[in-house]
Amino acid sequence: MQSHWKDEKGNTSKIEEAARRTTIILDKEERDYIDSLIREGKEPGIKPLISKMLDVYRSMMIYDWRFPGEYYCGISRIAFINVELLNILIQQIPKDKWRELGRKMGSGLKVSMETTLELPAVTKENWGSVFKRLNIQGFGEFYTKDRYLLAKTPFINESEILAGILEGLLDVELDLKNTMPPLVFEVRRGLDAPPVK
Repeated sequence: MQSHWKDEKGNTSKIEEAARRTTIILDKEERDYIDSLIREGKEPGIKPLISKMLDVYRSMMIYDWRFPGEYYCGISRIAFINVELLNILIQQIPKDKWRELGRKMGSGLKVSMETTLELPAVTKENWGSVFKRLNIQGFGEFYTKDRYLLAKTPFINESEILAGILEGLLDVELDLKNTMPPLVFEVRRGLDAPPVK
């Protein structure tokens, strides 16, 4: 919480107020559950657990959910799906169609990202926000280094599909450097990357 004050010259400044204490009354089952998480070492304490819960609540936009069963992040409805089901679906698609399918998925994801993150467009300057959102939604961790994109722990392990998703989302052309995670892609065209010969 912040407060404002004026100095002797009339300049307004912000000062931080001390954190406020809040008391939460929990049912016995809720408190026992929290205590078990702490005892088993899954959580370090009540305050970090509540901070983590609030971060998840904000990041996953839980305030928009119609629990149980209808979950939204921005304009997109999402579902919790295990990777095995997704892999079964992927295996039904001919491999020579994977990159193009990924591009279409990336284009759809781009509209969702621009709306959810309130971006006028996905540009290299806001890739950090896009990568954070992908990570929050479970797609994996994504990093850039020079002309390379690194996909660490990707949810979609099929490199051609993931390359297509990133191409459609980021409006780039990628050259796959390996086929096993972590996946490395060279940005060959797009945004401010000069063409590679």
